[in-house]
Amino acid sequence: MTERGWGRRFEDQIRIGDSVLVTLLDAGEYIAALPKKEHNAPEWQAAMEALILVAEGGGPTMFARIGVMRALNRHQ
Repeated sequence: MTERGWGRRFEDQIRIGDSVLVTLLDAGEYIAALPKKEHNAPEWQAAMEALILVAEGGGPTMFARIGVMRALNRHQ
């Protein structure tokens, strides 16, 4: 059975400036704290959906990490 839950750790942490996202919950809280305009960007909404799917449905944390990284790099 696949491990589930918001406390699951990313295999590779996500560094954002001085912040480090270690768990799915860290990433979810980071997204929730974004300014509304940025939070509502399609890339961030997709990242949040990926986090929810992995946290609640199981599966590799890499899927959620990819979603967050794509949102972080969407302007590049």
